Amino acid sequence: MPSTLTEATDPYCLREGESATLLAGHPWRRFVVLGDSVAEGMCEPVDGYPPVQWADRIAAELRAADPGLAYLNLGRRGLRAHEVRAAQLDGALAFDPDLALVVCGGNDAFRPAFDPDAVDAELAAMIGALRAAGADVVTVGMFDVSHSPAVPEQVRPGLRERMRLLSAHTGRLAARLGTVHVQLTDHPAGADASLYSSDGRHGSARSDAIAAAETVRRLGAHLAARRAPRP
Repeated sequence: MPSTLTEATDPYCLREGESATLLAGHPWRRFVVLGDSVAEGMCEPVDGYPPVQWADRIAAELRAADPGLAYLNLGRRGLRAHEVRAAQLDGALAFDPDLALVVCGGNDAFRPAFDPDAVDAELAAMIGALRAAGADVVTVGMFDVSHSPAVPEQVRPGLRERMRLLSAHTGRLAARLGTVHVQLTDHPAGADASLYSSDGRHGSARSDAIAAAETVRRLGAHLAARRAPRP
């Protein structure tokens, strides 16, 4: 990518007016986020991209369509999937959300002993409880951080395999449980070094901008499908 690329010229970011069109008249009034550092938002600065993490960006776009939207982000760095459920699910349900973003499992996948079925069970418990409470749930197949230049070369193959296994499992779980699923793992910008932070574990302000754009587009598609006349 050219060094002059900015959010305004980035082909993968939201275009002017796009979000307003996609989210016009959306029904959501209470948006909660559960997860690890991806949910909390690390957002390492990148020239040309405002340092706003992706969940905050999504909330801002939803609020632009409905200024009364309530927003709670429970995400905390370093948590594994079972810790997210234990520490955040009760608080999320108490918030009485009608839209929830659940993103975790990355810290599990960083471990060589990664157990995708165990992560599935934790995600399913959270998704099921949130859906039973009446919330639409957003899930995510995360960017493949093994592309980060800060990841040691000898670590990349195993990390790539585990990140893709996590993504595949989450995608199948999303299809089974009926979530709004945002698939970023094979995004065309996913191998670009500018998406990743210098710590080799997180994303940059550019990745947050792209992730927010893809989430808004998936929410827009979900709304369009829900509003379409049934045959």
